Amino acid sequence: MIGSPSWWRRRSLQVRITLLGAAVTLACLLGLAALAAGKLEPLLIDSVDGDLTTALHSASADVATGRPLAASGVTVRVLDTAGSPLDGSPPAPLGSGDIRALKAGEPVTTGPEPRWRWLGTVVSTPDGRQRLIVAGTGLVGFTAAVHFGGVWLIVVSLLGAFLAGLATWLVVRSSLRPVAKMRGLVRALPPGQRLPLPGSHDELRALAEEFNALLARQEQASERLRRFTGDAAHELRSPVASIRVQAEVAVTNPDADLAHETLEDVLIEAVRLSALLDGLLALARSDAGELPPPEPVELVSEVRDAVARMPAGSPETRVSGTVGEAWALATHAEVELVLSNLLRNASRYARGQIVVSVLGSKSTVRVVVDDDGPGIAPEHRERVFDRFYRVADDRARSSGGTGLGLAMVAEALRRRGGRVQVGESPDGGARFQVTWRAAG
Repeated sequence: MIGSPSWWRRRSLQVRITLLGAAVTLACLLGLAALAAGKLEPLLIDSVDGDLTTALHSASADVATGRPLAASGVTVRVLDTAGSPLDGSPPAPLGSGDIRALKAGEPVTTGPEPRWRWLGTVVSTPDGRQRLIVAGTGLVGFTAAVHFGGVWLIVVSLLGAFLAGLATWLVVRSSLRPVAKMRGLVRALPPGQRLPLPGSHDELRALAEEFNALLARQEQASERLRRFTGDAAHELRSPVASIRVQAEVAVTNPDADLAHETLEDVLIEAVRLSALLDGLLALARSDAGELPPPEPVELVSEVRDAVARMPAGSPETRVSGTVGEAWALATHAEVELVLSNLLRNASRYARGQIVVSVLGSKSTVRVVVDDDGPGIAPEHRERVFDRFYRVADDRARSSGGTGLGLAMVAEALRRRGGRVQVGESPDGGARFQVTWRAAG
């Protein structure tokens, strides 16, 4: 249906702007036409009254001086004050009410057809008698003129609306031509290319810049997804292949001691595979935007609990310089994930000890983890938080890392408006510093 909203939404922008422009123009012109039609009849009457007034003044001067009436383009009658003719012509078509109005100086219109317009005035003759001088003219074709004038105003309004719509159509078409050209360029744009920027600094240039920024983000996201998918497949292939090989060895060699040793290796690889899958799921949930509401979390107690959970054989870990309480705006699960991954990462490379500090301020709360290991070279510090990135690939694999721990730390902090930084520890190893917004 033409008047339905769905029909309107299906039309192109050019059609909608044209229809709106034509409709607004037509409404304005019809309003002006109605106003002009209402003023047309009074304007015509005023024009007739002007001619009658001129003729009446001339005839009044002639009667007052006793001269014969001069010829004019309107009918001039000389009557007594009762309305009887004194000029030898038939009685004027005026009633007693019309005579009283004319003597009072008010205009009179008689009719209906033929319609006449009369003006009158009372003058004194040279001998002192009162005479009523009236001037009148027929309003022949007056009604038709008003009618056709209104019709022509409507016709002109429709024509003006059509011309305005046509002009709007052409202007919008010309204005949207660069947009259509840009759309064609976007459709045919090869990978890695960008839209050429127009020379003028207008909305089209801003649109092209936004398109280019969108293309850049899309390519970055595609590249991250491709790299993440490839790395995930590679990482999953290793423990699965190891489990398969060890299972084949256990099947082909039914020795009980070898089977037990093989099962231990399978368990280690299964644990590694489970940790890898848990990390992938956590990152997938983070990418999907699943974010629980934050709550105040007391970091000092969380740090002490995380240190207490470290497995036997871990380097000596102590909490240094931490007093009182420090509340962060996060969730317990996120804080536990961050602390566990940082301590696990430090324990892989620390030679003798790990030092954890909690530092609070009015707006932020920081946790600093220092180890005395080999540290991280400056060229690797920006990339250690990428997914599956390893500073030393062989050593990370032997230590059981998945390459996802620090990536999950960075993602958990990013979602809460925090940050993580890596630098050099006073003990010569690596220093990881994470920052949350302070609660309250």
